[in-house]
Amino acid sequence: MAITTSSPDRSGAAILRKAVARLSDRLPDLADRLVAEILRGEDWERPSGLRDDLWQVCHVGLGHGMEAILDPERGRTDLEWAERLGRRRAEQGQPLDQLLRSYRLAGMVFWEAVVEAVAQDEPAHVPTLVRHATRTWYTIDEQSSTAAAAYHRTEYDLLRRSEERVQAVVDALLEGHGVDGGLLATANEVLGLPEQGRYAVVVLGQSEMPDRPGGAAGPLGDGPAPASGAASSASSASSVSSASSVSSASSVSSSAGAIRFIWRMRADTQVALVALGGASLDELIETLRPHVRAHAGVSPIVFTLAELGTARWLAELALRTCWSAEPEIALLDRRLPSALVVSQPRLAGRLGRTVLGPLYEIDPAYRDVLLSTLTTWLACDGSAARAAAKLYCHHNTVLNRLRRIEQLTGRQLARPNDLTEVVLALSAVRLLDSTPGSGLDG
Repeated sequence: MAITTSSPDRSGAAILRKAVARLSDRLPDLADRLVAEILRGEDWERPSGLRDDLWQVCHVGLGHGMEAILDPERGRTDLEWAERLGRRRAEQGQPLDQLLRSYRLAGMVFWEAVVEAVAQDEPAHVPTLVRHATRTWYTIDEQSSTAAAAYHRTEYDLLRRSEERVQAVVDALLEGHGVDGGLLATANEVLGLPEQGRYAVVVLGQSEMPDRPGGAAGPLGDGPAPASGAASSASSASSVSSASSVSSASSVSSSAGAIRFIWRMRADTQVALVALGGASLDELIETLRPHVRAHAGVSPIVFTLAELGTARWLAELALRTCWSAEPEIALLDRRLPSALVVSQPRLAGRLGRTVLGPLYEIDPAYRDVLLSTLTTWLACDGSAARAAAKLYCHHNTVLNRLRRIEQLTGRQLARPNDLTEVVLALSAVRLLDSTPGSGLDG
């Protein structure tokens, strides 16, 4: 911590310079005194290495201040030192309050030493020196303000670089590069994710974006657990930076423990890498449901970081199976037939044309009635009575419509193979947003 002054009161400045010249030989003692004052007010025990570093900082800072007073023509070396110290403390992850407190204590120790020196050798000059105190404390304020500004700039740069690193690691995992041993170690350091675990991927559609669970737009969560490898003060700062990366990471409590989300924004979707802990996929879906205002796809559980690329692809397939007007959360393992259709669009298009093409040669209004009846009958597990209740018609009407579909398609709905073809063809028409005459023919 550096101390200097430049006062229009020339007699006071001269007295101060004379006192500082006498104090120069006592610089190590002043550093000892300052270190003792700093440590006295701390409620934690500094390791010996940090105590040595603190002494060096105090010694160098006081020395810069003395040099600036004795040789003001050299410029404000004290402010240059304050800027370097502010950057250094931010990089070490030390609180800004500790740095500012050290500056206040440095001013106290320095001023007391100056007054003692003048009182001992020239006591009559003490009143003049005291009038010089205001300028001295103004200089201390300049130094601490410079250090704080440098601290904030460095902290912002660290946060930005840390966020970029988090994003790069998440992107690499979601692209399937988790087989790289170096990436796995980095994921553990930066994200706190072990190589083995219970993971899933969530992909949200572009529509109106949801309140992300645990993110800035939602009420849930308190940030991620700190990275497991944060042993040094520098890595501790990195883990704190990662945790506060503009909603990039969040955790939400469930009945089975914390579900941790790490979100990434892409061109037309939002993607979340999800560390499930002990939670099930059903609990994940229930956590998402209150916040989702667009379709969402959820992958199966994978058990290593190396499988996250596949999980992302499967979540994207699950998202593509959503077709209703209301937001859906699609779990892939419960939509495998539809996922098979969207994963092979050309083949699915041909299936749609081959099976349902004749329905597109009749009156469109009647065709819509037939397809609606078929869809409802399938949703009712093949019960004509339940389908009729939903369609507000007689169950014989449902049976007549189904027989008409059989006549047009040449398929018998009572035959498992024929029924499978009809169901997949219906999915192709519905999910590929085409008609047999306008693109489903591949």
